[in-house]
Amino acid sequence: MEHARLEEAALTIKDLPSSRVVVASHQGRVGRSDYTSLEAHSKALEVIIGKKVVFVPDVFGPTALSEIDALSDGGVLVLDNLRFTAEENQEYMPAEAEKTFLVRRIKDHVDASVLDAFSTAHRGSPTIVGFAGLVPTCAGRTVGRELRMLDRIVSVEKGPYVTVLGGAKVSDRLEAIDALIANNRADKVLLSGVVGLVFLKAVGKLRGDMGIDGEQRYVLKARQLLDEDPERFVLPVDVGVRVDGTRKELEPAQLSPGAQVFDIGPKTVERYSRFIKGAGTVFMSGPPGAFEWDEFAQGTEGLLRAMASSLGTTIISGGHLSTALRKYGIHDQIDHISTAGGALVQYLAGKRLPLIDALERAEKKWGQKIR
Repeated sequence: MEHARLEEAALTIKDLPSSRVVVASHQGRVGRSDYTSLEAHSKALEVIIGKKVVFVPDVFGPTALSEIDALSDGGVLVLDNLRFTAEENQEYMPAEAEKTFLVRRIKDHVDASVLDAFSTAHRGSPTIVGFAGLVPTCAGRTVGRELRMLDRIVSVEKGPYVTVLGGAKVSDRLEAIDALIANNRADKVLLSGVVGLVFLKAVGKLRGDMGIDGEQRYVLKARQLLDEDPERFVLPVDVGVRVDGTRKELEPAQLSPGAQVFDIGPKTVERYSRFIKGAGTVFMSGPPGAFEWDEFAQGTEGLLRAMASSLGTTIISGGHLSTALRKYGIHDQIDHISTAGGALVQYLAGKRLPLIDALERAEKKWGQKIR
């Protein structure tokens, strides 16, 4: 659970002390380990906002609708994971989203919709695009702040553009690479985390299977990207692994099949830091290592400190890196910190976001400003 996102959501909830607030959110995807109920989230939110939160193990069934209607002024209710419903796992055009059972059943039980999930702004989910034409809809605190800051950053950003990608979500990182390259926002791409290992395997420096879903497809995509523009990509030259319970530095070619890689090594940190400090704009998404363990935090801390000391425009994406910045006490040295991942990438790549389109439609119909 990413507490940074809950803390951001709490800002809008606290601004509605007398309202009856229904909180609806996504968590994970079908088949992933983080695809779970929001019951624990509701308990954490209760602590953050300092008032009772009602959790409903339902989304738009009779129990959920009954509990929404029973809310008293000032009450806060959390529905279960929206992705437990089939419709919320699909993307729609607004007119079709308005016709979904999810939107049609909930709309008559709410007076307004507040869109505050910038992290899913790039998805045409029913709850993102379906309410704007049916009930008054506006942006929450997080979305409003994100859009104001990003408008300002985009207006002053300059090259060279350096993108630093890590973490475990390989498909998201490959999608980000395509989008950023297409919009000339990735002169250099510095790779780490699982996506870094995929690229190392693509160049033959990693042996054996990594054990991730879609591995062969990812490796082929990485090979294609490298063939098209080999100078754009920078790969780890050393990594941190666990051997007999302790950290050890190895070059990728020294790794045995199935080796557990948990971080980039000091030579890679030094090399990547030079690119970061020479950037006009640097964007980082996903930690390069398992920074939750002190012995494998060197890569994450090293690259974040390089970003903090960079004279270029610096943008951090994702809840994990937000947490790491606060852990190291350097969050105030970054130009923009976003808990969003794919949505931020799409925005920086100049693509239209369904959530922003929804807010603009709502502004025309209901009159609320979105920035």
